[in-house]
Amino acid sequence: MPKAFDQRWLLHVDASLLVLNKPAGLLSQPGLGPELSDSLLTRLQGPWPSAQLVHRLDQGTSGVLLVALTADLHRALSRLFAERQVHKRYLADVEGVPQGSAGEIALPIAKRQHRPPLYGVHPEGKPCLTIWRLLEQGSGCSRLELEPRTGRSHQLRVHLQAIGHPIVGDPLYGQSRDRLHLHASRLAFRHPDSGQSLVFEAPCPFDLPPHERSSSGDCGPGLRRGLFHDPELHPPGDQDPA
Repeated sequence: MPKAFDQRWLLHVDASLLVLNKPAGLLSQPGLGPELSDSLLTRLQGPWPSAQLVHRLDQGTSGVLLVALTADLHRALSRLFAERQVHKRYLADVEGVPQGSAGEIALPIAKRQHRPPLYGVHPEGKPCLTIWRLLEQGSGCSRLELEPRTGRSHQLRVHLQAIGHPIVGDPLYGQSRDRLHLHASRLAFRHPDSGQSLVFEAPCPFDLPPHERSSSGDCGPGLRRGLFHDPELHPPGDQDPA
């Protein structure tokens, strides 16, 4: 039997839309096998049987997530995402301090492994763009505001690893710790049904940690900074849908 939905995760509800603050550690949708059956969508479909995810957040990522309650709204919101009319902001704590107060990362990404899914920067990958802004510095780490202009799988995690500043607590592209320090803090869009401009925010649930960076500069198992020239990388056409 699915676990109960926690009403504290609910940021907004109307006749066709749910806006949620997904907790870290919970899958957006169920995976394969009974051990991966628990998810935000599974819990939602008790009180809202028609619930459909419009987009996903990684299991370790917390924050704002949109769920459609009608097929028409699902199509309309999916179109807004495809047309980049949904404006997203994330907060991330990263190892080290990037040079400058703001910048952009324009590096193409391709899948390099299916199970578990791993991605890497590759010249034949899909174009990706991330805008970043430095918010705060700690001891050996810093907090960034991130704006993904494209929506590729693991984009923020791969881009930050590629420039030498992996996200704190990233078990795939950095070093594991209490949790992945990545949070979807803000979503802004126009409601397709009402035409109303909406902005939803979720407060960051983690603090900038005191963190000493590894002297080896290792950015995770089997990964390195910069472009990947690995012949085992899967070309963009082989990637699974996000």
